[in-house]
Amino acid sequence: MLLDPALLAVFIVAVLVICVTPGPDMLYILATSVSQGIRAGLVASVGMSLGMLVHTVLVAVGLAAVMSAVPVLFDVIRYAGAAYLLYIGIRAWLDSSSAAAIEQRPPVPLRTVLWRATMTNLLNPKIVLFYLAFLPQFVAPDLGTPGLQLFLLGMIFVVIGLIIDSLIAVGAGRLGEWLQGRRGLGRLLDRIAGTVFVALAARLVIA
Repeated sequence: MLLDPALLAVFIVAVLVICVTPGPDMLYILATSVSQGIRAGLVASVGMSLGMLVHTVLVAVGLAAVMSAVPVLFDVIRYAGAAYLLYIGIRAWLDSSSAAAIEQRPPVPLRTVLWRATMTNLLNPKIVLFYLAFLPQFVAPDLGTPGLQLFLLGMIFVVIGLIIDSLIAVGAGRLGEWLQGRRGLGRLLDRIAGTVFVALAARLVIA
């Protein structure tokens, strides 16, 4: 047994609570699903999970400790992430001004949605620091290599997060489809999405 069953049970409950609590990733997926549809929302969920997978590897190999010890590196990644989110938000606002309705212009390519979601997650250094503080609490050193346990716990986190994010994407996507059938709401959906991305950029810098 690589993981302590009792600790694992507590870990899964904690992860479920964390994943259903609104946060930057959930808001990003909601905005993407409403403005671009279910498929885009699901792809955004996968992108977020890919980012979390990378964070899991970073924590497992100990690179998170380097980031904690070098504040400048943390700030560089944080500001890069904020700039990227700001760019996406501005693009969404510009798109809303160039067309009256979503159905009148081609949707964002799914590979672009995947790239944006992955980079949005990767450029949030707080996630890897959260992992560094959260995951070790559920490691049982007497059961084996802590690094392997951290990786397994991180993978469980990623899988649970992907399932919950996908459910959110489907629900938000259906809402978006309903809204898109109403005249005059195309611009509003893009502007809501753009505002969410800009707000996430501000939160990343200020928080």
